[in-house]
Amino acid sequence: MAYDPSNIFARILRGEIPCRKVFEDEHVLAFRDINPQAPVHILVIPKGAYVSLDDFSAQASPAEIAALVRAVGEIARTQGLAESGYRILANHGADSHQEVPHFHVHVFGGRPLGRMISKA
Repeated sequence: MAYDPSNIFARILRGEIPCRKVFEDEHVLAFRDINPQAPVHILVIPKGAYVSLDDFSAQASPAEIAALVRAVGEIARTQGLAESGYRILANHGADSHQEVPHFHVHVFGGRPLGRMISKA
């Protein structure tokens, strides 16, 4: 899957589409999902043009990788999820139903989340 610079997250990063921002630094932007699947559902995206975790881990700088991991932790703390627990999820490709071809991590919390996946 090639990176598409017209994807919705790229447009958000360029300021073409608004978002409900909860965190931003030099390398990362995080905002509330427009179709939340839990009381807290935040998307954490690198500002660089990466399509997947595979792409990000191979191409991003150590500073970008550290910033993303630190952002997830800070968001969990500031959103009150660190004590009760939360889930992080990153989809890649068609089998996982990745909807936007820009690497992103979902942070879910605010209620018991149940099993991660069901047996098929």
